[in-house]
Amino acid sequence: MSHDYNPFENSEFTTILVVSDMAKSKAFYVNVLGAEIFREYGGDSMVLKFLGDWILLVTPAGPTADKPNTYFVSPVDKDSVSHSFTIRVQDCNKSYEILKGRGAEFITPPVVNGAETRCFFRDPDGHLFEISEYRAT
Repeated sequence: MSHDYNPFENSEFTTILVVSDMAKSKAFYVNVLGAEIFREYGGDSMVLKFLGDWILLVTPAGPTADKPNTYFVSPVDKDSVSHSFTIRVQDCNKSYEILKGRGAEFITPPVVNGAETRCFFRDPDGHLFEISEYRAT
């Protein structure tokens, strides 16, 4: 096997999130987070550009020929997390106030832990987001 070939050359990374209500999720990602809509597909999927990365929102779906026995489902229990996002921000308190003003529902206000200040919020389906400020000591 050659180590010279990069299998991801000229590639981009996309995160797929399964959402139960595309209209609610569209409002959240565009109006609260400020993501840009790149493309929409018939109401059951949408591609967003956010902070230089891609997010693909899809509605629940069953197996396909290339992924048999695989079901796409939105989070079942918002308090059991297997995947989350961290956004490094310059000022956690200011970002918290802005996002809260846009309708983000935070679990707690920002919490200071040493050189880091952070807090968490969820999208309409419970996907977890963290905003985190790190101050060099």
